[in-house]
Amino acid sequence: MTTQTATRPSTRQWYGVGAVTLGIFVIATTEILPIGLLTPIGADFALTPGRTGWLMTMPGLVAAVAAPVVTLVTARLDRRLMLCSLMILLAAAGFIAAAAPAFWLELVARFLVGLTLGAFWSIGASLAGRLVPGPRSTRATAVIFSAVPLGSVLGVPAGTFLGELAGWRTSFAALGVLALIALAALRTTVPPLPPVQVTRAAVLGKALRSSPMALVVTCLIVTAHFATYTYITPFLREVVRPELIGLFLLVYGAAGLVGNAIAGTYAPRRLTTTFMACAALIATATLLMPVLGRSSAGALLLLVVWGLGYGGVPVCSMSMFARSVPESREAATVWFTSSFQAVLSTGALLGGLVVDKWSVSVVMVAGGACALLTVGVLLWSRTQEVSGT
Repeated sequence: MTTQTATRPSTRQWYGVGAVTLGIFVIATTEILPIGLLTPIGADFALTPGRTGWLMTMPGLVAAVAAPVVTLVTARLDRRLMLCSLMILLAAAGFIAAAAPAFWLELVARFLVGLTLGAFWSIGASLAGRLVPGPRSTRATAVIFSAVPLGSVLGVPAGTFLGELAGWRTSFAALGVLALIALAALRTTVPPLPPVQVTRAAVLGKALRSSPMALVVTCLIVTAHFATYTYITPFLREVVRPELIGLFLLVYGAAGLVGNAIAGTYAPRRLTTTFMACAALIATATLLMPVLGRSSAGALLLLVVWGLGYGGVPVCSMSMFARSVPESREAATVWFTSSFQAVLSTGALLGGLVVDKWSVSVVMVAGGACALLTVGVLLWSRTQEVSGT
């Protein structure tokens, strides 16, 4: 590689970044799309909202295990081969979900989504520096991470709209096709990527022991968010017409993209403060939703607040893990992915139990209390940092 290429990435290198970003976008959209289609899926299989919420629980649990296990087992395999293989799995998951005659087959499809999610994210998110080496690798990382809020901004609203228009199965079939497009993009634009540093079990163990605060606050805020947001569609159906839900989720996603950009700007300098602000916004939105969210205007305003808060959570969480383990970016990414997905699934499951026993409003209040607890823990952490203990 010439010096000029190292300092000024070629167009092909950026195409590779775009292909990885597309892959994560399809994965992120596939993972959270059931939130927008929870009611029609539940109606099709005659399930309660809590039972239908298992569609969010399954991939999160699988991804939590897949992130460290697949990283270790495939540590010596070419990373491009891994990414392409995982896209094939994701396409299969989309087509199975679209055709499944029984709910258990839907759960099988979600198992494949979780396997893809845990492995692809752990591998793909750490490849930016290899695809675009040099000073622009930070920008490449930001582009790849933008796929998550873009899934909320574009993917879920579009999938929800398509599901309301042509049936929820059509949305999953479309994601299967999009996964095949991502496969083609990865195969043609990403160069062979043999592993340059094998991530061993000892490295993962050390990274885990170095990240207690990152684990705690991630568990708390992700529980708060997904215990509540998983069931936002049943709540909105009591407030607005079904065909407007996709629009409301689009506004939420757009706010999330703004929150992601703001957090990306301030987190490098004031990580704890930025994380506290995100948690406080989520707490405000969820605690007020049962009261002010009973009108269209109130629900929309609170979704904007919610989106601004949650949009910054992945950036803050990943930054906290990375600071805890500066010597191994891939190990930090593995535990970020694993903890995030494990708690996502647990939060969705706990939220479903509360919804089925009481109501969506009760779970909103419980989630808000958990978000407030996150603020308290972060405040305590900052106090400890200042005191030097």
